[in-house]
Amino acid sequence: MRLAELSKRSGVPIATIKYYLREGLLAPGRQINARTAEYDEDHLRRLRVVRALIQIGRLPVATAREVLGHIDDDSLGRTIRMGAALWALPQVPEPDEDDEFVQSARGEVEQLLERLGWSNAQALSTISPAYRSLVVGLAAFRRLGYTWDIELTLPYARLMHEVAVLDLNFVETHSSEAEKVEIAVLGTVLLEPVLHTLRRVAQEEEAARRYGFE
Repeated sequence: MRLAELSKRSGVPIATIKYYLREGLLAPGRQINARTAEYDEDHLRRLRVVRALIQIGRLPVATAREVLGHIDDDSLGRTIRMGAALWALPQVPEPDEDDEFVQSARGEVEQLLERLGWSNAQALSTISPAYRSLVVGLAAFRRLGYTWDIELTLPYARLMHEVAVLDLNFVETHSSEAEKVEIAVLGTVLLEPVLHTLRRVAQEEEAARRYGFE
């Protein structure tokens, strides 16, 4: 298909597609002559992924480019490739290691992973943004004076492991390695808000069941 058809089918303006091409978010089309290139279904699919990352996920162009670079990097094994793509997404800042609440939360997270038997998560703890986010979140909760100990966290962690199993089962229904990594990223960018919202809807349902509407 030509650029005009790619624009029509994707709903993305021609000027925006040209911008994505210049920024390396979209591979060049097959050159027919000096002024014309031809694009295929892979371009259309990638264009939709780019739009999802930038418009819905609100990723900066540079971040989207880095994420897509990891998705396309077939020199990496699946776990590292997936991790690199996910870790390129916006993350929380590094915690202040001198903060007593951070120190306490970090010790709690280490105990949590040990109780769960999550040895791989323990091995990745020094580099994983997810581990860092967990520490920062628990530290912030404690800083506000709320008690949230390991016994309260354990059942949530076990439920999240069940969610992770469902996530990766879905990832494995896709054929190519690039698709597997791509859907893992899109699941994080697009579905995490859905899961958060489902939790809120469930809380509303449970609150109404317990306390009524008074």
